[in-house]
Amino acid sequence: MRPPAQARQGDLFGSVPFSLDPLPGAIPLERQQLLDWQQRLGAFQQPLWTDGGGGELEQASLFSSGEEPELCRSEPSQDPQVVARSLQPLALPAETLSFWRWPQAPHAGPALYLVLDRPAHLPHPLLLYVGETARADRRWKGAHDCKSYLAAYREALVKADLTSLLSIRFWCEAPQATAERRALEQALIQRWKPPFNKETRSRWCTPFTAELD
Repeated sequence: MRPPAQARQGDLFGSVPFSLDPLPGAIPLERQQLLDWQQRLGAFQQPLWTDGGGGELEQASLFSSGEEPELCRSEPSQDPQVVARSLQPLALPAETLSFWRWPQAPHAGPALYLVLDRPAHLPHPLLLYVGETARADRRWKGAHDCKSYLAAYREALVKADLTSLLSIRFWCEAPQATAERRALEQALIQRWKPPFNKETRSRWCTPFTAELD
C-alpha cells in the first residue's frame, strides 16, 4: 500500500511532511529548501551544459510569428547515445509554455521536446523534462502530467519569492518510428536526469510531484 502523499512529500527533507497545498499539518516549502533542490540538480547537470549542451540562452518567444509551422523532418536512424551526447538544448528555439494557445503552432510532426528553467542564482539552466511526440503541434494541448508539475513548481517558487524563466524547445529531427524516438528520449533522460520524468523523479525526491502522483 502506498503511503499517503503528505507523508511521501517529506522524503526530500526528512520525516517532516511538506506540501504545496494548505492541508492540516503541512508545511510549505521554504525558500532555502527550494534553492538547495535547484542547486543539487544544477550541480549534476552543469558539466553537461559545457560538454555538448552549450549555446546561448534566449528569451522564449511570447507570440506566434503567424507563419506556417515548421514541419519537423525525420533523420536517418542513428545511435541514440551518440545523438543524446551531441544534442544541444540551448541551440533549439525557445518557446513559451503557453505556445499551444496560439492559433498556429510553431512546429508539426515527430519531435523531441525539452522543458528548461533558468534560475537567476545558477550559472546554467536546469533541464526539467524530456518528452517525445509524433505530433509536435498537438502533444502539449491535452492533459499532461508535466504541465501540472510545472504549475506546482512555479507556484512553489512564487510563494518563496523566487523567479522562474521556463521555456520549451522542440528538436525537429527526431526519428519517424516511435520505437526509435523513444529510445532517443530515454538516452536523453539517462544523460540529463531531468527531475520531472518518472524514470528519474525518485533520484531528486521531487517535491513538486508528490501531491500529484
